[in-house]
Amino acid sequence: MKNFVVKTIANAGALAVAVWLLDKITLTGDSTGKKAGTLILVALIFGVVNFLVKPIVKLFSLPLLILTLGLFTLVVNALMLLLTSWLADKVDLSFHVEGFWTAVLGGLIISIVSWALHVILPDGD
Repeated sequence: MKNFVVKTIANAGALAVAVWLLDKITLTGDSTGKKAGTLILVALIFGVVNFLVKPIVKLFSLPLLILTLGLFTLVVNALMLLLTSWLADKVDLSFHVEGFWTAVLGGLIISIVSWALHVILPDGD
């Protein structure tokens, strides 16, 4: 349970950095508290998408991952971010990623920041 909370906080922090750095990834809300709550909910959706969908997509794209020496992972991360944006829209959360290339750059930022936060934050291991 503690590991789940730490990963969700790390994902929320990484998403916040992507929102802050990229104009085409938007998070709207009336107050800072509402934005933080929305960010936590989007991080939960992002975590579920990465847990359930990403392994299947990586399995089917294995030949491309091997052919590109793993660089196709950037495309997979972008697709997961776009799927998260679509799901957030379906549950009426104010988080939106505009365009594929924004998602590629956002996925790269999220991966780097999430990795750094996982190194810093304790995870119960």
